[in-house]
Amino acid sequence: MKTKIKAIALALALALGLSFTALGVVAAEVQALRHSGAAEPDQAPGIYKVTEGAKLERAYRQQPPLVPHPTDKYEIDVKVNQCLRCHEWPYSDQEKAPKISDLHYIDRNGVRQDTVNGNRYFCKQCHVPQNDAKPLVENKFQAATTNTNIR
Repeated sequence: MKTKIKAIALALALALGLSFTALGVVAAEVQALRHSGAAEPDQAPGIYKVTEGAKLERAYRQQPPLVPHPTDKYEIDVKVNQCLRCHEWPYSDQEKAPKISDLHYIDRNGVRQDTVNGNRYFCKQCHVPQNDAKPLVENKFQAATTNTNIR
């Protein structure tokens, strides 16, 4: 009921030409993430060194693992996927690299395939190199669990 009254009051105020501040409605100041005007060129983003070696823990159950090595020179297109050179079975054993999940071989209808499914072929859609980039905005996110057995 209160919402309906506020909507009617707002409509009347607009019709009568009253300002929002007269009604006590004040918009919060909007802060942009860019530190320049919309017409100015964007600043180049910071470059962060890839954290190599030790794997960072996942923050939630189904989080795609972060990649503990640089991938910027890896070719991934419709004909070539250099990630599979080390992470696809049986190469993962030979390269001592983590094997990609069996879920990557299942199509959208739940049918198991012999090759990586096209929906999961472009690894960099989900898997990114780990680094120490700082959040753009304040973030109070906490990991879902402290269990270190999530893989």
